[in-house]
Amino acid sequence: MRAAVTQAANTMEVSDRSAPEEPGPGEVVVRSEAVGLCGSDFHFMTGEIVVTDVHGPQYPRVQGHEVAGVIEALGPGCRDHLHTGAHVAIWPLRACGECYPCRIGRPNVCPNFSLVGIHVDGGLQQHFTVPAPQVFPAGDQSPLTAAFAEPTSIAVQAVDRARVTPGERVVILGAGPIGQALALVVRERGGSALLVDRLAGRLEQGRLTGAEPLELSDDLVSRARAWAGDMGPVVAFDATGEPAAVRAAVEMVSSAGRVVIVGISDKEVGLNIGWFTQREIDVLGSSCCTGEQFAEAVAIVGRNRAAVEPLITQQYGLEEAPAAMDFAMRNPGKVMKVVVRPNG
Repeated sequence: MRAAVTQAANTMEVSDRSAPEEPGPGEVVVRSEAVGLCGSDFHFMTGEIVVTDVHGPQYPRVQGHEVAGVIEALGPGCRDHLHTGAHVAIWPLRACGECYPCRIGRPNVCPNFSLVGIHVDGGLQQHFTVPAPQVFPAGDQSPLTAAFAEPTSIAVQAVDRARVTPGERVVILGAGPIGQALALVVRERGGSALLVDRLAGRLEQGRLTGAEPLELSDDLVSRARAWAGDMGPVVAFDATGEPAAVRAAVEMVSSAGRVVIVGISDKEVGLNIGWFTQREIDVLGSSCCTGEQFAEAVAIVGRNRAAVEPLITQQYGLEEAPAAMDFAMRNPGKVMKVVVRPNG
């Protein structure tokens, strides 16, 4: 079979490799149908994400953690609702089950987790093997929407962290795939979202998720507060990782409001300490999701296919995977979500 293998930093090659063996107990062989590319794929590709010695050498690796496919074979002991021929989405995270976060029911932030496409080979190959607990039926969804379940699962966790309730007015900074997914989940929870970005095209796509668009400007904080009314939005999400956006999110929320940081970055931000003591705001980080949240994300994208499908802006075959990665990394203004079709 064929696989796109990241051999070293900035080097991906499509080559032949052996097909998976018969699945063992609790294992599933999946035919990969759609793989979304995201920012963490880019950071792994460039070597910015460094895998610890816990999981062995970083390269070579088959990337791809936003995966939808079809079950080809089941090993003994798999759950009854899994069957060959079923369309599925892959929850990429496997926690250690022993550390403090795992013991308190937060395995999504396990420091020793294993992630498909980062620590073990992922979906940028025609077939791969994955533990059955990470395989979630997607019903009659297309692979394109089912692959978007993974970024949507990040949004489900973030919205849970924010404790969004019906009727709340929420600001989302950044209208990339995670920002779009956040708007979708906020709408599912009965909230209203203001989606902020500097790119008008991304804001227009956000209308499909039910969000109101706002182009980034110097008076962002005052305009966001005016939109929300009262003392400002009760929740603000940062989906950019940019210090200016994080600062604006903290500044704009109302007293007793919540700020949730979803954007990945190693940058630092300066904040006024008085904002915390005067308004008792909560500033929360958000990471990956749990299995229950992933199941919810699969259901959400299934109910909102008309909003999700236009977010897939480019599609490539497996032989074009290196070009797909390069295009996505070089053209953020032209890309919402690039998908590779390993068997398309």
